[in-house]
Amino acid sequence: MTYDRLVCANCAAPVNEGRCPVCRANRQRLQQEGPLGGLNPVALLTLLLLLVAAVALLAHQTA
Repeated sequence: MTYDRLVCANCAAPVNEGRCPVCRANRQRLQQEGPLGGLNPVALLTLLLLLVAAVALLAHQTA
């Protein structure tokens, strides 16, 4: 999830505006997580399995 759609429970303002310390802390945390930080574990596992399958297919074709 991106922080531009989150609403702070502390001040009821959008988190991306950073009006209170809680907003600023959460905005900073979400920015540090990177692009894969918002993915749930099932999506990460699916991406990993697809990568392993692609490498296995490539190895099979080159052998």
